[in-house]
Amino acid sequence: MGTRDRIIDAAEQAIHQFGISGATTKRIAQEAGCSEALLYKHFAGKEQLFLAVLLERMPALGPALTRLRRDVGQGDVAANLTAFTTTALEFYARAMAVAGGVLGDPPLLAGFRKMLAEAGIGPHLPIEALADILRAEQAAGRIEAGIDADAAASLLMGACFHRANLACFVDHLGDDHAWAATIVDTLVRR
Repeated sequence: MGTRDRIIDAAEQAIHQFGISGATTKRIAQEAGCSEALLYKHFAGKEQLFLAVLLERMPALGPALTRLRRDVGQGDVAANLTAFTTTALEFYARAMAVAGGVLGDPPLLAGFRKMLAEAGIGPHLPIEALADILRAEQAAGRIEAGIDADAAASLLMGACFHRANLACFVDHLGDDHAWAATIVDTLVRR
């Protein structure tokens, strides 16, 4: 494993163990077995490092959206969307520690927002991609034409985020896959 990967792994571990404020570059570098100077050769700042944790260590929404897009018009649309919903829920559950910490640190949040804007990325993009996929399924006649695809995508992703948030406070919410299937059925019922 290379130095960059060790640093990302150490950052993820530090975030989950100590929270964002406790995940100092000194602690992360020590855990990764490198100097802070070497950490900064790989990452310009904590924002970039935390983004790498989100993009490279969490269940990836990108590949899940790619699979969903590839499967437009094929297979069972509800099953395809349920599989995606389960992945989105898993992503939000694992990302909660990073997101909560960033939201609770205004200077870090400002730097994170700036970095996302400069890179042309952000949490709105999976919602937009999902809406495009829902429109394609509508065009294929597999989802009711009257459903607002943008609203349905926002509701589905928002429900995943909300359930992940609830899971931080409640021990057991029930079977995630069954929940995902119910959410999908409610949104795309024909």
